[in-house]
Amino acid sequence: MKRVLRLARQGEGKTSPNPMVGAIVVKDGLVVGKGYHRKAGEPHAEILALEQAGASAREATLYVNLEPCTHYGRTPPCAPRVIEAGVRRVVIGMKDPNPLVAGRGVSALSEAGLEVKVGVLEEECRSLNEAFCKYIVRKEPFIILKAAMTLDGRIGTRDGDSKWISNESSRKWVHRLRSAVDGIVVGIGTVLRDDPLLTARVKGGRDPLRIVLDSRLRIPENARVIGDEPSRLIVATTEASSAAARQELERRGVRVMVFDSRQGRVNLRSFASAMGAMEITSLLVEGGSEVNGAFLDEGLVDKLILFIAPKLIGDREALSVFGGRGVSKLRDAIVVKGLKVRRLGDDLLVEGYPVASVRDDGLCKQGV
Repeated sequence: MKRVLRLARQGEGKTSPNPMVGAIVVKDGLVVGKGYHRKAGEPHAEILALEQAGASAREATLYVNLEPCTHYGRTPPCAPRVIEAGVRRVVIGMKDPNPLVAGRGVSALSEAGLEVKVGVLEEECRSLNEAFCKYIVRKEPFIILKAAMTLDGRIGTRDGDSKWISNESSRKWVHRLRSAVDGIVVGIGTVLRDDPLLTARVKGGRDPLRIVLDSRLRIPENARVIGDEPSRLIVATTEASSAAARQELERRGVRVMVFDSRQGRVNLRSFASAMGAMEITSLLVEGGSEVNGAFLDEGLVDKLILFIAPKLIGDREALSVFGGRGVSKLRDAIVVKGLKVRRLGDDLLVEGYPVASVRDDGLCKQGV
């Protein structure tokens, strides 16, 4: 199953809105077929593995990290093909949370007489597809909030200088993360201050959608985020913005989406629902203090990724990681669970799941 997971991860950043899936066919102790899902609309991992195995699939064991599907989507269902191939045993990492599957694949295989085992490295399998697990049930994107901070919790000086808090290893790690998500979200403040490209500079990777929260459409006409592919930019705004400014951006090929406002800003809950309706399964928030705080206040952060650099700014006017309302009582503080800590050079990388964002439906077991 570990080999299956490594195989599945080769599709990272390319399969959305589908999950990452790998499959291996083993017979008499030898791998006779393997495959991974490369892109939505292309053959699923099980099909590719069975095709490679050919006649050797008969009486073999199929290992797959996600339950074979039973419904017609962009491609035909996999479970009937597994049965037709004559596979004797199927080892599955986790059941598919998709309501259209949800155990039906396991039942179909068992009823056809195949030996089925479910739950091998289940936590690892769930972690690999944590974005899919939320999206397929909630129809909302899995939201990751990333920030680079000093030891005293600052993301920039009082003048907004933040280059560079984290080290080069951390920045390379972020570019790989960008390549894996569907979209990057920043606020207009970040665009005005840093004029970022919001690209994923990874060999063989791909650039996600660029999304700017700009309630009054202050984005400059020469902003680098518009770039050579304006159609890959979404600007989320409110009715308070100028109709003329909207039309000009749209004329240039930018997608402008108007949302209701909350305290003069884009309603983030409406925004998240709209992104899900567009089959955007994962978002990386790389905002400033106020954007970070707004997402946290709304309980929309599913995962935190914090880079902590061994530096001190030591200024109470410097920018903190989270602005927003926060809490007035310590008993109301958001608890972060499922913590993982590792070193990237001198930086610490801390990952965790805010309990406020975790539902009791088991979609994100890491945070429970």
